[in-house]
Amino acid sequence: MNRIRASIITIGDELLIGQTIDTNSAWMGTRLNDAGIWVQRRVAVGDDRQAILSALEEESAKSKVVLITGGLGPTADDITKPTLLEYFGGKMVRDEATYTRVMGFFESRGLPVLERNVAQAMVPDSCAVLQNLRGTAPGMWFEKNDVIFVSLPGVPFEMKGLMENEVIPRLRERFHTPALLHQTLITSGMGESFVAERIRDFEAAMPAHIKLAYLPSYGLLKLRLTTEAPDKITAAAEMKDAHQALKSLVADILVAEQDLPMGVILGNILLEKGLTAGTAESCTGGRIASQITTVPGSSRYFKGSVVSYANETKTSVLRVSPETIRQHGAVSEQTVREMAEGALAVLNVDCVMAVSGIMGPDGGTDEKPVGTVWIAVGGKENIRTMRYHFRYDRARNTEMTAIAAMNELRKWLVG
Repeated sequence: MNRIRASIITIGDELLIGQTIDTNSAWMGTRLNDAGIWVQRRVAVGDDRQAILSALEEESAKSKVVLITGGLGPTADDITKPTLLEYFGGKMVRDEATYTRVMGFFESRGLPVLERNVAQAMVPDSCAVLQNLRGTAPGMWFEKNDVIFVSLPGVPFEMKGLMENEVIPRLRERFHTPALLHQTLITSGMGESFVAERIRDFEAAMPAHIKLAYLPSYGLLKLRLTTEAPDKITAAAEMKDAHQALKSLVADILVAEQDLPMGVILGNILLEKGLTAGTAESCTGGRIASQITTVPGSSRYFKGSVVSYANETKTSVLRVSPETIRQHGAVSEQTVREMAEGALAVLNVDCVMAVSGIMGPDGGTDEKPVGTVWIAVGGKENIRTMRYHFRYDRARNTEMTAIAAMNELRKWLVG
């Protein structure tokens, strides 16, 4: 099969110093993969002419498609466009469609048009202009030595519009690519090495063109199958057989058959059962509720949260007994159970999650070290409690607590 390989170059000093997180590459990789194009390299470079030129030369030696994002703004530090002119040759010309759109953008808002804004319409005559309907900086399509180069704005909203409306359709038209298909199963409760041992024979018997990846993530283990076939029908048939076989081997630890966030997985179960839920959160500070409510329509099954970070909130809002906290501490089975009972009453829901823990870096004791978490889940007739010990930094301990609480409620709901 003719595998088309791509490289992604992201440009900007802010990416290298950690001021901005590169989310563009991940999104672009997904869309390219959907089009049957393999992303084999992702490279970040600063706003440096020689670094950009070197990256273009190096990646074009490895890939048939090179996508570039960033450095197309109107300020002096945006040097991508003149650097591309140097690399591909030609001269700067005004693209009339872009000029008209830039002028209209500022005039419709009653804003003055600066010379640097007008310069957004200037492009190398060695490129084909891709119209950016979401901003002022156009995309640019170059070809050199049988390699396609596409320069896109770094603003995610603008980049995504150009990818969906211009780049992906053109690449599909240019290349006949194989069908790539992924299927992910999510498991919990068994370590990566033990799962690998369990499915060893399955993995050994897989055809060479079907790959299995192990992806640990916040207490969960994702098993991703990838197949490559000449067409989607063949790929889907092969994937169905492999997926069913793998599913049968991990049925007892299976969380979901799709690569979905835990908030979505839990929400789907609540919606299916017609139940409502809420949270009583101490150490997670609302993180559980945040993950659930990122889902559109989650108000159908999620009523709210009490973020009882301080002990006085636990006692005044959730009606946790002060004596319970004095005797057992805020991070205890007894306290988290009473938090759950209080949340059921205050929020008037069918089921709840309650969490209290020591996230770090300090606050731990010999009896309750950093990473100790108590979780309670359940409804009015049945509340389960469980203790976890996490060993990471504050941010990761918090994330793992949120995932663990949602997974525990999922298990409670499915029996």
